[in-house]
Amino acid sequence: MLYYIFRFLEQYNIPGAHLWSYISFRSLLALILSLMISAWFGEYFIKWMKRRNISETARDPSIDPFGEQKKGVPTMGGIIIIVSILIPVLLLGRMRNIYLLLMIGTTVWLGFLGFMDDYIKIFRKNKEGLKGLYKIVGQVSIGFIVGLTLWLSPDAVVRENVTVPQQNQELVVKHKSEAVKSLQTTIPFIKNHNLNYSAVMSFLGDYKVAAGWVLFVIMTIIVVTAVSNGANLNDGMDGMCAGNSAIIGVALLIFAYISSHIIYAAYFDIMYIPGSQELVVFLSAFIGAMVGFLWYNAYPAQVFMGDTGSLTIGGIIGVCAVIIHKELMLPILCGIFFIESLSVIIQTQWFKLQKRKGKRVRVFRATPIHDTFRRLDSQLDQTSTYILKSWPHRPFHESKITIRFWITTIILAALTIITLKVR
Repeated sequence: MLYYIFRFLEQYNIPGAHLWSYISFRSLLALILSLMISAWFGEYFIKWMKRRNISETARDPSIDPFGEQKKGVPTMGGIIIIVSILIPVLLLGRMRNIYLLLMIGTTVWLGFLGFMDDYIKIFRKNKEGLKGLYKIVGQVSIGFIVGLTLWLSPDAVVRENVTVPQQNQELVVKHKSEAVKSLQTTIPFIKNHNLNYSAVMSFLGDYKVAAGWVLFVIMTIIVVTAVSNGANLNDGMDGMCAGNSAIIGVALLIFAYISSHIIYAAYFDIMYIPGSQELVVFLSAFIGAMVGFLWYNAYPAQVFMGDTGSLTIGGIIGVCAVIIHKELMLPILCGIFFIESLSVIIQTQWFKLQKRKGKRVRVFRATPIHDTFRRLDSQLDQTSTYILKSWPHRPFHESKITIRFWITTIILAALTIITLKVR
């Protein structure tokens, strides 16, 4: 909103009004504003929740050895994150931008889905929360809407990168002059080559383009659902999910900025996406909200984000990656989320398989994988056999586990960014 006001004032030569045309100015302002909102609003939110006794109940000590210490800590802190993102974006963003509208829609949609889950857990005293089927339907729905919008919207276009040989046999990357609907997406590590979803469906002949878009929508649904669930599983220790998400947000911001700058996009051999600069404003607010939330969520946590925050965070990351055609980089960038999800799948499927044979065998000491590092021997199920019972050799305090997961995410984010230069 402020963007349009100051752009209007610019025509009257009002001093400073021209600054609002700079993406760097609006992005840094969004970062600062989201930090201030999360710090200020977070304090009042925590006090308000405590006065009404809306807080975390004592956790099962077999799951969380520090669960008793967390009794009485307010939850649903994802509301702080959502408010800290939306206010700066609504004030500083260019609201006619299709990508920004998709990000706002994703934030509201998944925020509401997570809120319903937390509401059922807290007010209806049902620790199971919202039924898993309803969660999946909600995640699939927003993935379908995003994928379909990117397919049908005339504003969601790119200028594809092409390699042009010069007279000295040097290859120069340029962009096509016309912005078009594109089914291409960046492949990590491989230079001068993008994956084209229509090429994957080339066996359908004349219908390959339509089939490619269908595949793209399906891929969008998978990405949004997987990353959203991964972030949800990662939210198990004080500051864990918020810290990892802030780091991932920085990497996505770099990708979005490069994709929105035609010179940088050519240099790094990726597609130029007109309008994606508004994602830089959104991601700046996202990063500010994450860091501001850590002010209260770092160990020992004064508030938990709950599913209101974790489902929203994962959805934001997934949708943003799809918009800038970097979804194939998420297994590296969101490696922590991927490993958390994979550990749960391995643990549950292996246990079910062995149970059919009359055995109780587990692979890890606990899942998601971060719980393995804090599980005490006395808390293990004595009726089960553990394949990796001796790993790790000793339990760690959750603050140490959290920081080491942050460090791992920093390494993965750096590796993801390096893939552009490797290409």
